[in-house]
Amino acid sequence: MNIIIVGCGKVGTTLVEQLDSEGNNITIIDKDSKTVSEISGQNDVMGIVGNGASYQVQVEAGVKNADLLIAVTESDEVNILCCLIAKKAGDCHTIARIRNYEYSQQIRMIKEELGLAMVINPEIATAQEISRVLRMPSAIKVDTFVKGKVELLKFKIPEDSVLHNVSVMDITTKLKCDVLVCLIERGDEVFIPRGNFVLKEKDVVSFVASPKKAMKFFIKTGIISHRIKDVMLVGGGATAFYLTKVLDKIGMSVKIIEKDKARCEHLSDILPEATIIHGDGTERTVLLEEGLEKTDAFIALTGHDEQNVLLSMYAKTVNECKVVTKIKRMNFDEVIKNLDLDTTVYPKNLTADYIMRYVRAMKNADGSNLETMYSLIEDKVEALEYKIGRENQAVGVPLEQLKIKEGILLAAISRNGEIITPRGKDMLKIGDSVIIVSMVPGIEDITDIVE
Repeated sequence: MNIIIVGCGKVGTTLVEQLDSEGNNITIIDKDSKTVSEISGQNDVMGIVGNGASYQVQVEAGVKNADLLIAVTESDEVNILCCLIAKKAGDCHTIARIRNYEYSQQIRMIKEELGLAMVINPEIATAQEISRVLRMPSAIKVDTFVKGKVELLKFKIPEDSVLHNVSVMDITTKLKCDVLVCLIERGDEVFIPRGNFVLKEKDVVSFVASPKKAMKFFIKTGIISHRIKDVMLVGGGATAFYLTKVLDKIGMSVKIIEKDKARCEHLSDILPEATIIHGDGTERTVLLEEGLEKTDAFIALTGHDEQNVLLSMYAKTVNECKVVTKIKRMNFDEVIKNLDLDTTVYPKNLTADYIMRYVRAMKNADGSNLETMYSLIEDKVEALEYKIGRENQAVGVPLEQLKIKEGILLAAISRNGEIITPRGKDMLKIGDSVIIVSMVPGIEDITDIVE
C-alpha cells in the first residue's frame, strides 16, 4: 500500500517503523528537516520537508496515487485540513488524530461529514485502557474481544503462589479453571506454551477467558484483588478528564490532584462528580494528606515520565493499592520493565495499534475482517480477532489437521454467542469470530495462520 504519514512525532515515528516493516510504501511529511532526514535514513521511506496541509506538498508526496494518508501532527486543525486536502486531491482513505476535548464531543459528526476513515483520540484510548484494568485490578493489562465477551488478561505470578511449578495443562485438569494460557514472559524470553510447560513464580502470564471465568481463575489461585471504589489521580490533563468520566459511570469515586490553579478551576466546572485538589502531587506530604495510604488505586498521569515512575514507586511503598503509570516515551522501556510498576500504559502504542488494525483491514477488504488488534509485546507478539466471512482453507477442517504455523495459537472462538476454547476436534465456521495470539509478524487474514 502507498501510505503518507504527516507528522513525525512519537506516534508518527512508531507508525513509520511498523508500516515499513510490513512492506508498505511510506512517504513522510514534516516541517523539521532534521527529523525527516533521521527517520528516512533509519527506514526505507521517502521524506518530504514541508507543511502537510499544503496541496503542493501533498502532490509532491504522491497523494494522487496514495491509498491512505495519516495525519498525526500536534495540531488537530492541521490534521483535519490534511485529510480534507487528501480526500479532494487523491480520494484516498484518511485518518486524523484529534485530541481537543471540544472536538471530541463531535468526533462522529467530524468523521461522517468530512469523510474521514478514522478519528483517533489518544487520551480517550488511554482512559479506556486504564478503566479496563481498574475493573479487573488483579491483572496488569486487559484487552477485550468480541465486544467485551472475551478478555485477554496479563498478570504476574506472585511468590509462594499455588501456580508455581504447575504445568499449563494442570490449570484445567487440577485447578478446574476454564482458561487458555497463551503467552508466558520469563525474563527476556517469550513462550507460546504447550500443555507440559511449567509455570514459575515471577512469570508474566497472559490468558484468554470470559470475564466471569477470569474472575473465577483469580479467586481460585488467590490472586484476587478487592473491588476498587476510590481512585487518586495525579495530573489533571485530558486523560484524567476522560478517565474520570468513565470511572464515574461504573461507580468509582475520583480525586484529582493538579498543581495548576486555573486548570483546577476548569476541572471543577467540567467534572462536578470528582474531587479536585489544588496541590503539587509530586510532594509526599500532599499525597499523604489527601489519602494515598487509603486509596484503592493510584494513577500517575503527569506530563513527565520520570515523575510518573517515581510517584508510582512511592505509592507502592505506602499502599498495596492498584498502581497505573502513564509513559509517553519508550527510550528506557527495558529499565521500566524491570521496576515492577504494576500496570504501565503507553498512549503512543495504543494510537498506533488502532491505526495498524485499520491498515491491515484495508489490505484484506475481501477476506476475513480484522476486528481487533493489540500489541502484547512490541515488535514480538500480537493478539488479533478475525470475523470469518467466506470459505477458505482454514474453514471446515478439524484444528488437529490444520498445519498452523509455528508461533501462532488459536486462543478462542466465538460462535452464536458461545465462547469456545479451541480443541483438536473443533472446526472454524463462516460467521465465527476467531482470536489468535501470534509471534509471526504481519498476519493480515485468518488464512495466514496456515502453512
